[in-house]
Amino acid sequence: MVENISARELDSYVNAPGFMVIDLRTRKEYREGHIKGAVNVPSGEFGRKLPDLNTGLVLYCQRGGMSMAVARELSRKGYRVKTVVGGIRAYRGKNLVK
Repeated sequence: MVENISARELDSYVNAPGFMVIDLRTRKEYREGHIKGAVNVPSGEFGRKLPDLNTGLVLYCQRGGMSMAVARELSRKGYRVKTVVGGIRAYRGKNLVK
């Protein structure tokens, strides 16, 4: 099951034990700005770099569509997945790195 979280809720998962925040955007987009502590795994590479099933995943992309598609696929594989509604465009928190 995929859980949707708001951009505001994202801050509670940054550096939280048992969770990994993953930026699915391109490397260029990541370099231009990302969430502190997020790991950049472009959506096309995700299948090759899967973390342990016990790790909760918080996914975001530019607007939320790509992260939802990847989240559904990972949920079917047994992962605990959360996705950020509105993606990084909706984020206004303290953990934005530019």
